[in-house]
Amino acid sequence: MADARALLIAALLALLGMAAPAHAQLEGALMPGKLIAGHAKLEADCANCHVRFDKRAQDRLCLDCHKPVAEDIKRHEGMHGRIKLDTCRSCHTEHKGRDVNIAAFDERKFDHDATDFALREAHRVVKCGSCHVAGRKFRDAPRECVACHRKDDKHKGSLGPACASCHGEANWKDIRFDHDTTRFKLLDKHAKAACTACHKSADFKSAPLTCIGCHKADDKHKGRFGEKCESCHGAADWKRSTFNHDTATKYALRFKHRSAKCEACHTGFIYREKLETTCASCHKKDDKHRGTLGPLCGDCHTEQSWDKAKFDHSKTHFPLTGKHADAECKACHKDNSSFKDTPRACLACHRKDDTHKGRYGEKCETCHNDTSWKKILFDHDRDTKYLLRGAHKTTGCQKCHTGTLYVDKTPVTCMACHRKDDKHLGQLGEKCDACHVEDNWKRIVRFDHNQTKFPLLGRHALADCKACHATPAFKDAKSDCLSCHGKDDVHRRQLGAKCEACHNARDWKAWDFDHTRKTRYPLDGSHAKLRCESCHRVPARDDLRLPMTCAACHEKDDVHEGKFGRLCERCHTTDKFIRIKPGMGRGVIQ
Repeated sequence: MADARALLIAALLALLGMAAPAHAQLEGALMPGKLIAGHAKLEADCANCHVRFDKRAQDRLCLDCHKPVAEDIKRHEGMHGRIKLDTCRSCHTEHKGRDVNIAAFDERKFDHDATDFALREAHRVVKCGSCHVAGRKFRDAPRECVACHRKDDKHKGSLGPACASCHGEANWKDIRFDHDTTRFKLLDKHAKAACTACHKSADFKSAPLTCIGCHKADDKHKGRFGEKCESCHGAADWKRSTFNHDTATKYALRFKHRSAKCEACHTGFIYREKLETTCASCHKKDDKHRGTLGPLCGDCHTEQSWDKAKFDHSKTHFPLTGKHADAECKACHKDNSSFKDTPRACLACHRKDDTHKGRYGEKCETCHNDTSWKKILFDHDRDTKYLLRGAHKTTGCQKCHTGTLYVDKTPVTCMACHRKDDKHLGQLGEKCDACHVEDNWKRIVRFDHNQTKFPLLGRHALADCKACHATPAFKDAKSDCLSCHGKDDVHRRQLGAKCEACHNARDWKAWDFDHTRKTRYPLDGSHAKLRCESCHRVPARDDLRLPMTCAACHEKDDVHEGKFGRLCERCHTTDKFIRIKPGMGRGVIQ
């Protein structure tokens, strides 16, 4: 209603064309109340804050005067730049009187996070008056830590005003400084150490960066190893060395060298005096060779044990194998001062083991090996042209090699060794192996009698040689049956000497003469069952004239008394003489 009335009056004044002073007096008369003391000088002219007929223009006029607020809004900073914008008068209402606080607010509900200084941790419980001094604008409250905590700054300003770099808002004594951003990162036990342990002054600028700056009292090397303690020691444990000799130097530590103390080798000032890396520099007193083999002790000895040698003998002219590999060096190298000119011949060390007394020469390795002196390595079949078989394999070398080996040529004929065993008295020559074998001289298994004129068949193959060969000459043996089987001839030589015509070597009593195939008189019927002498009653030499007619044998059986002639087979069969062939009438002659 008041606004409508004011507009109506203004319109009337414009129509009446009233003068400016009168116009101002009328506006003053219509003003709803006094401005605050800070705006009192603006009361004389309403145009300082109001634009006729444009309410929105009032905010622009406010910001023209309140430039810091306008800058906050423009940059979206501060409280005015962050809150939801409305008209200025919605929060700051004027014409309420000189003493009215038009910027009043509820401190309990005010959101300080909407300002440029958000409250965190301990700042949340601090009273507003602790930072915002009475009589000064809230925006003028200091934001630097030292503004409020200058008395707490033990560094006396030497580290600058950026207290938040180290301290937090929860507790001023709680340090959160990231030491990794400096040239000295805190690791292991350094991270747990108090700041004052290293930083003796408040400005923290005089803290030493070298280990020796704090740990000189702990240096058991007394400065001989220099000031680079971090080369060997770490922040986790001062007593434990982290130095890796294998990767950090050109001299890798092995076995006992690894457990040796540093000062055992590094006796002088490290980094100043060049340390010798030869074995002799430390182990000269252990060198039993007295320097004759040079300074390269590592070629033979190892870091595991000085007494244990690792020399690769295989790279020499005498590789060590078998029991030689287990032998001590001094067993062959009598003089420790020099391993040169050591003899390589077997007899140099094993002459007392030579049971041949030098007759077989000095090439012991031809027969023996270094695994066992008693074990023979020599392969007679492989290394010579004379293969050993049977009993020859188990015969001692000296049985055949009676002379000096490589000087006296050993004969290879059987007679050279077995002449006394020759029961043939040399009559069969010297090719004993034609009949005898190396398994047993007395056993004959090799002679093939089938290659002679008298093959051995049946029981002949099982007969002893002397059964036929009466003398060792073997040449007097007869080949006819009666020479050996005369007493077995039941025919008393009536059938001649060709016993093999009827008998065989499998069984003397059995005979296999085929009368049908070998003669003109086939045997059938009762004839097949007769003994030979039933018909053959004369010596074999007269057997060619033996009659083949029935009457020759059966004349006394002829009941016809010769009336029907001598062809008995026309009526009778050989099964039975008195039997008549079927279809034949009695007494009928065909």
